[in-house]
Amino acid sequence: MSIHPSASRLLAASQALSLPRQTHRAGRLALLKDAALLRGRAHEACGRARCSFALWLAGAMHGPVVWVSAPQENTHLNPDGISDFADPARFLWITPSRQDDILWVMEEALRCGGAPLVVAELSSPPAITPVRRLHLAAAAGATAAPDGLPPLGLLLTPGDGGGQGIESRWSMQPAHQERHRCWQLERLRARAQPPRQWKVTQPAPRAPLVEATADGDSQLMAHAAASNRAVALPRLRDPSAAPLHP
Repeated sequence: MSIHPSASRLLAASQALSLPRQTHRAGRLALLKDAALLRGRAHEACGRARCSFALWLAGAMHGPVVWVSAPQENTHLNPDGISDFADPARFLWITPSRQDDILWVMEEALRCGGAPLVVAELSSPPAITPVRRLHLAAAAGATAAPDGLPPLGLLLTPGDGGGQGIESRWSMQPAHQERHRCWQLERLRARAQPPRQWKVTQPAPRAPLVEATADGDSQLMAHAAASNRAVALPRLRDPSAAPLHP
């Protein structure tokens, strides 16, 4: 199978209209002060809020997002939940007819360099050989990328993950408190960073996730003061709670 030519044109046009963000310095996508993902590599996310983690990455980047998953009847991400993190119009959904083609499509999308973020939903952790191919494809994607930066690959796996040869593994679990949107983020493994845990919160829709304080309130108010606007706490709406993704 192959990606339709119109999809390639869409990726090129969308990327040409976007501008790289400063969080991409030195080929890393910075999420928190001590949490960053190396571009040009394949990473893994597990946990019940793994889709929220992927959307967090999408919100921190510009340009199209390629999301690859197996076709499943009457199951999909909630666009309303996506919009709390990023514009749903940025997403290009690809559903290969065979489960075995998911990693192949992801590899080709990374190699073309048209999308800075490529996400693949898997039913089980991948073996080391396809992961190595993803690393090579992501590194090669810098040649075709308009901003010269390699794309980032993210594998969403069930349970506790366990992909072999991945650059880093992250776990994200919902930990909402009353009207505060909160998650428990954990770096389970990384090549150059130790394991660590954070409690993160989103002060407002489309706002970047920030590390929460003990009670969560002071961090929200600090963010509001920095942006010089009032924060309206959003309704609890976690994309990972949609019927497709527990």
